[in-house]
Amino acid sequence: MKYAIIIPDGAADEPIKSLNGKTVMETASTPNMDWISTNGRQGLVYTVPPGYVPGSDVANLSVLGYDPDKYLDGRAPLEAAARDIPLGPNDIVCRCNLVTIADKQMKDFTAGHISQPEASRIIADLADHFSDRPVEFHEGVQYRHLTVLRNVGKIICDCTPPHDILDQEVAGYLPKGPDAGKLQAIMDEAREVLANHEVNAVRADLGENPATDIWFWGARATPSI
Repeated sequence: MKYAIIIPDGAADEPIKSLNGKTVMETASTPNMDWISTNGRQGLVYTVPPGYVPGSDVANLSVLGYDPDKYLDGRAPLEAAARDIPLGPNDIVCRCNLVTIADKQMKDFTAGHISQPEASRIIADLADHFSDRPVEFHEGVQYRHLTVLRNVGKIICDCTPPHDILDQEVAGYLPKGPDAGKLQAIMDEAREVLANHEVNAVRADLGENPATDIWFWGARATPSI
């Protein structure tokens, strides 16, 4: 028997005034979901165990039967595994967002929902810029990418997801910990590359948010699952 596990992440949403106080899900036409709920079996399950901050990394591991207490070690290694990016025992992988920082604040954690072609050029140029060092940039989707640091051993560093600090000053949320300087140095150098990038010049001319910075988070080693 085959199973389809469908996780409607964030589907609950919030009531919207223009929808007469209903949520998007309450307003939407959902005949197939209605059929399943009518003809299937229903129950409640904690996809995020008590004590954890709700997130797709925790929930996906939990739904697939992996105890987050034992196996959870950040999103970046899971995404690297899904994309067949090999990681050695001394490698570290980070989520790498293209973001817009202005007036020292996180103005846009998506860099204006930068397009795939634009992001492709930026990531390719960053990869070329750092090609003489063990730092790899792997293209993802739009503003979401991965950076791999080869043969750096264990990195002790605490990073904050950029979507958690919108419109806040970034100074208090930069990488922290004994090895934070290694990540911060790459972020600082990348900012210089992006400052003069043609893609950003065009976006600025069009009144769109430029990708001023890269933002690392979820830095972890490869998990053993």
